[in-house]
Amino acid sequence: MSQTFNQLARIPKPAYFILIDPDKSGINEAIDLAKKAEKEGVDGILVGSSILLQENLDDCIKEMKRHIKVPLIIFPGILNTFSAHADAILFLSMISSRNPQLLIGEQVRAAPLIKKLSLEAISTAYILIESGKLTSVQFFSNSLPIPRDKIDIVAAHVLAAEFLGMKMIYLEAGSGAEEPVPPEMIREIKALSSLPVIVGGGIKNPQTASLLAQAGADFIVTGTVMEDNQNHRLLQAFAQEIHRWRK
Repeated sequence: MSQTFNQLARIPKPAYFILIDPDKSGINEAIDLAKKAEKEGVDGILVGSSILLQENLDDCIKEMKRHIKVPLIIFPGILNTFSAHADAILFLSMISSRNPQLLIGEQVRAAPLIKKLSLEAISTAYILIESGKLTSVQFFSNSLPIPRDKIDIVAAHVLAAEFLGMKMIYLEAGSGAEEPVPPEMIREIKALSSLPVIVGGGIKNPQTASLLAQAGADFIVTGTVMEDNQNHRLLQAFAQEIHRWRK
């Protein structure tokens, strides 16, 4: 039941994931990007969208899985994205929010369908971090981000997630964020908790990714930068800068 999570645990850290948004990519474009990403050293693919306007998600994931071997994991904006062809889904609870729908409501609604699809659910604490601008996730979730200088508040949320039995932490600055999650926040959290930490949002260049990897992020996710520039050399540069911190 934890096959994909165990596979993620075996990937050398830090690891590099890209996020493919089905609302911004047709099936052929998504397949091409996934294939290119795997070839250039990406360790996994996340698939998700804030809105999910497309009706071809299942076909898109099915076709991507035919062409890649790295893990393909659903990263739902809100728990509205499902496919039995994915390896797993990040079962998110936005623990930084005080919106009960995102803490437990969406999870209760989604759980029976995830069970029916036999889709591996990876319990993940989703924490929104202030990024310098209003992001899509902040707007749609109607949730305030934790101020980027309040590392103690973030640390308390991380500990709560660990004590509740969650398996991963996702620190999210948001799609198109002005600033990424601060490296010092990652260092503090890694010193405090043994949970794997995913970091995404506002990572605009390989140098920034390198700083986050050096700080201790286990998984670094880029999305918008690859949507704007699907250049295999940029993928390679991100992968190299992240992987250079592997021990």
